[in-house]
Amino acid sequence: MLEELVSNKVLVAALIAWLLGQGLKFPFEYFINKRWDWTIMLSTGGLPSSHSAVVTAVALTVGLLDGFDTSLFALAAAMGLIVVYDAAGVRRQAGFHAERINQIMRDFFESGHFVEGDLKEMLGHTPFEVFSGILLGALVSLFTVYLMSF
Repeated sequence: MLEELVSNKVLVAALIAWLLGQGLKFPFEYFINKRWDWTIMLSTGGLPSSHSAVVTAVALTVGLLDGFDTSLFALAAAMGLIVVYDAAGVRRQAGFHAERINQIMRDFFESGHFVEGDLKEMLGHTPFEVFSGILLGALVSLFTVYLMSF
């Protein structure tokens, strides 16, 4: 069973894309914001979008292996589009809402009436973060399909 899992190129591409996506967030966070933040590797948001990297790696690997005219590729591509849209759209807007709510709460707390922690604001991705995740996923897919063929 382990041999079957390790030889599954779609699964391998997905795992590599996710690990690289999460791992690259740490150095990019430093280069962009000039601060070391280990927690970024286990959080949502940030550069690159690991969600976009994973779904791109899965869809492209399925297409390369099984064909771009298959139902399986259509399913992988459709699910990928939903995830990318959610990462850049819905979750991004939820992050903006969290920023506003946190500001309202800070203003309220300064009055001394109530104490509570901030909401997580980095929930979604900018279009560049999503694009970089898509690019990462495509590169991982190509690497996995063609390197594992030898």
